[in-house]
Amino acid sequence: MIITKRQPVSVGEIITEEYLEPLEITQEQLAKAMGVSRRTVNEICTGKRTVTVDTALMLAKVFENTPDFWLNLQRRNDIWAVLHTPKRKDRIEKARPIREAFA
Repeated sequence: MIITKRQPVSVGEIITEEYLEPLEITQEQLAKAMGVSRRTVNEICTGKRTVTVDTALMLAKVFENTPDFWLNLQRRNDIWAVLHTPKRKDRIEKARPIREAFA
């Protein structure tokens, strides 16, 4: 796993910069194509909502790529967020391999 100091590009940035802008479509048009509310798309694009498996499947169908593409983007951001949040990182660092925990 490669951990960088810079936050990975968000799903919302990818949607906006790689799809909406080049295709000249709006969030509302994307929402209609996905069958979700404009608010849902807006929250994804602004980073207020994460991509679920259901959302990844819809995005994959709409943009003709794979759900793994969207889930991997989300996963990278989720891991980065945990490792750059001190309280969450401290909690994870307390975990030990099972062989050491019961030795």
